[in-house]
Amino acid sequence: MPPRRFAFASALALTIACGSTGGALAQTPPSATANPAVWPKAASPKTITDAKTEAFITDLMSQMTVEEKVAQTIQADGASITPEELKQYRLGSVLVGGNSAPDGNDRATAQRWIEWIRAFRMAALEKRGERQEIPIIFGVDAVHGHNNVVGATIFPHNVGLGAARDPDLIRRIGEATAREMAATGADWTFGPTVAVPRDERWGRAYEGYGEDPEIVKAYSGPMTLGLQGALEAGRPLAAGHVAGSAKHFLADGGTENGRDQGDAKISEADLVRLHNAGYPPAIEAGILSVMVSFSSWNGVKHTGNKSLLTDVLKGRMGFEGFVVGDWNAHGQVEGCTNTSCAQAYNAGMDMMMAPDSWKGLYENTLAQVKAGQISMARLDDAVRRILRVKVKAGLFGNKRPLEGRLDLLGAPEHRAVAREAVRKSLVLLKNEGVLPLKSSAHVLVAGDGADDIGKASGGWTLTWQGTGNKNSDFPHGQSIYAGVAEAVKAGGGSAELSVAGDFQKKPDVAIVVFGENPYAEFQGDITSIEYQAGDKRDLTLLKRLKAAGIPVVSVFLSGRPLWTNPELNASDAFVAAWLPGSEGGGVADVLIGDKAGKPRHDFQGKLSFSWPKRADQEPINVGDPGYDPLFAYGYGLSYAKPGKVARLTEEPGVASAATNVDRYFVDGRTPAPWMISASGAASLKTIDAGAQENARQAIWSGEGPGVVGVNGPSVDLSRQTTGDMALMIRYRVDAAPKKPVSLSLTCGESCRATVDVTSTLSGAKTGEWRTAKIKLSCFQAKGADMAHISSPFGLWTAGALTLSFTEIRLTSNEGDAFCPI
Repeated sequence: MPPRRFAFASALALTIACGSTGGALAQTPPSATANPAVWPKAASPKTITDAKTEAFITDLMSQMTVEEKVAQTIQADGASITPEELKQYRLGSVLVGGNSAPDGNDRATAQRWIEWIRAFRMAALEKRGERQEIPIIFGVDAVHGHNNVVGATIFPHNVGLGAARDPDLIRRIGEATAREMAATGADWTFGPTVAVPRDERWGRAYEGYGEDPEIVKAYSGPMTLGLQGALEAGRPLAAGHVAGSAKHFLADGGTENGRDQGDAKISEADLVRLHNAGYPPAIEAGILSVMVSFSSWNGVKHTGNKSLLTDVLKGRMGFEGFVVGDWNAHGQVEGCTNTSCAQAYNAGMDMMMAPDSWKGLYENTLAQVKAGQISMARLDDAVRRILRVKVKAGLFGNKRPLEGRLDLLGAPEHRAVAREAVRKSLVLLKNEGVLPLKSSAHVLVAGDGADDIGKASGGWTLTWQGTGNKNSDFPHGQSIYAGVAEAVKAGGGSAELSVAGDFQKKPDVAIVVFGENPYAEFQGDITSIEYQAGDKRDLTLLKRLKAAGIPVVSVFLSGRPLWTNPELNASDAFVAAWLPGSEGGGVADVLIGDKAGKPRHDFQGKLSFSWPKRADQEPINVGDPGYDPLFAYGYGLSYAKPGKVARLTEEPGVASAATNVDRYFVDGRTPAPWMISASGAASLKTIDAGAQENARQAIWSGEGPGVVGVNGPSVDLSRQTTGDMALMIRYRVDAAPKKPVSLSLTCGESCRATVDVTSTLSGAKTGEWRTAKIKLSCFQAKGADMAHISSPFGLWTAGALTLSFTEIRLTSNEGDAFCPI
C-alpha cells in the first residue's frame, strides 16, 4: 500500500490512520496439557544436593517466617530496588536487565559493577538476629560472554557457534564466561539458551544454535559444564564457576510466524522432539535453574502450565533445581497481572522475575499464601529449591577468590578462545577463487560493519538491543578491519579503510563488511527475510566496486540467514560471519593467507540454519516436506573442498517491500515505506552535517502554523512501547523556537497524542548537535493507540524555528529516555 499523504487537523497536528482488525472463526484449540509418559526421562545428578544440605535447609526453613519465604521467591531488577529496600524486604534475588547497570550507566567500570553487586549482597546479609541470614543470588544475561560489562570478552552469538559443530569449544566458552562473571561478583547467568528456532523471522533466532535439535542436544550439556563445572557431592561449585539457567522452557523458537512471546501451535510430539531436546542433557549435567518462556503452547502460557512445569519438568524429567520466570512473564498468564499471579506459583514456578513489580507481587503473594490460594507445601517446595541452589552455588560460604580479578576481563586466554570461535563459525557460501587473499596485497576494507565492533557483536551487548556502542567500549576488542590490517601488514601488504568504498589507490581486492544492525527480542522480529528490502544500499556498494574492476569479498553480519541472492551475485566470495563479537582478527585469520596466498586457516563452519532460495521461504527447516533451500543445512565450502555457485535469480518470490517499522530518517534518506514532508509554514532542505547530504534542515517561517512529519502505512508499535523503546532524534537547533513546539503521534482523526518539546529545544545550545530520546510510553499515556501508528513523528509550531536533524528512529531506552515536561 503506498504511503498516504499528510492530513492536518485544525490544530495542524499530524494525524495517524488507525488500522482495522479482522475477526477469525472460533475454533476449539488443540490440547495444551502435556502427557508426561511421552516425554523423555531424565534426572538432576544426585550431587546437586546431599543429606547434610537438605538438613541445613530444613533447619533454616523452620526458622523462617512466611514473609521471609515469600520474599525468597521474588526477584527484582537492580534498577528498581535499592540496597535499603532489599534490607527491608530480603528478596531472594536481584537481576540486572538488558538496560540496567550500576547508576544507570551501561558503560560503568568493572570496579563499579563489583561495588554495586556487593552493596546488594551486604544488604541481604546484614544481621537482624541470631539466625543465619540468606544471601541473594545475583543474575545477569551473560549470553555471549559477560556481555554487560565493558572490557569483557564478547564471544560469537549462538547462531555462529552452531555452525562450528564443536561441543568442546562450547564448554571452554562457558568456562571463560564464568570466570569473567566471577571476577565482577555475579553469581548466576541466564544461559545456556537451548531454543530451537524454526522461523528466522523471530528476532531472537541468533540466540539458538540451529534449526535442528541435534546441535542443541550436543551443546547444552557442555555449556552447562563450562559454566557450572561438574557438580560434586557435598561441595559448592568450584571457584570461577557460576550457576546456569537453561532457557526458555519451552518452544520459544517454535511460535507461529516467529513472533516473539507468541504461540507454538504444534503437536505434543513436535514439542518433545524439536523443542525439548536441549533440556535433558542440561538437567543431567546439573543445570541449577530453568527459565520459563514468555510464549505459549496451543494458547496457554507456559508460565501457567502446570502439566509442563510440574508434571514434565520436575516430575518426568527429574529437575531438582528451581524454575524462574522471565521479565514479568507471569503477568501474561490468564487472570494474572504483573503484581498478582497465584496461578503461576501453583503451576510450578519457584521464582518470579518481577523487575519493577516486585513490591506489589510480594504483598499480593503473601496475602494469597495466608488465604490458602497458594499452599504452604507449594511455597515450601519453591523455597527449598531456591535455597538448594544457593547452597550449591557457594553463596552461604561467600568465598569469592576471583572477585576483583579484573585482569580476567578480556584476558588473553579468553580472547584466544573467542578468536578460535570466530574462525570456526565462519561459513563460506561462495568463492570464485578470490580467497584466500595474499597478505602482500593492497586491500580496501569497506562497509558499515568494517570498523564497528558493536555491529559485529549484535544485540545483548552492553545494552539490551546492542545499540549505541563504540569501538572504545571494547578496550580489549578488535574490529574486522583492524584484524585485516594487522594480517596484511605482517605480510608486507596494506589495508585502506573506507566505509563508503572510496579509495586513494585502486586496491587489489575489496572486503566489504555489511549486514544487520544490532537488535534483540521483538525489535528484531521481521515479516520478510529479504535483506534490505526496498533499500538496497549495500548492494549498490558491491556493484560499484565490481564495476570498477575490483574483486569483492562480502563478509555478511547477521543473526540469521536472509535472502541475499543479489548480494551473492555481486560478490566474488561471500562469507556468512554471523555476529562474531569482539575478536575481528578471527575473520582475518581465515580470509588472509600468507604472502603467497596459501591459507593460514581453512573454513570449518557448516550451516546450522538453512539458507533461503526465495524471500518467501520461511519457515524452512531441514526435513520439511518439499525442502528446497539455496544452501542446505550442513552446507559450507572450504579451501580444501571448494564448490561452484551458479548465478542466482534475483526475483525474491514475493513483492519486494520494506518492513521497516523503526527507522524514519537515517543516512540522509527516509527508508521505505516512510516519507518525510513539510506543510503549512514549514519547509525542508537537504544539508551536509559531517557527510554529504546526510541531514535535513527544517525551517518554520513563523508566518503561521507548520508541520514536519513522517508518514507511512499503519504499523503496530505496542510491543515497542511495552519494551520501553523511545523515539530518538539527533538534532541541532539553528534558531531557537519563538512559540510552543509540539511533537505528535496520532491514531486517527480523533486519536492524537502530543507532548510539548518547547523546553527541550529552547534549552539546547544553538549550533550544537544533541540527541533526544522520548519514550513511546509518553504518547501512550497521552492517549495514543500504539497498535495503529502510521505517522510516528510530527513536529509542529506556529512560530519561527530552524532545526536540523540527521536521524529519526526508534531506539532502546538505556536510562537516557524521558517524557518532556
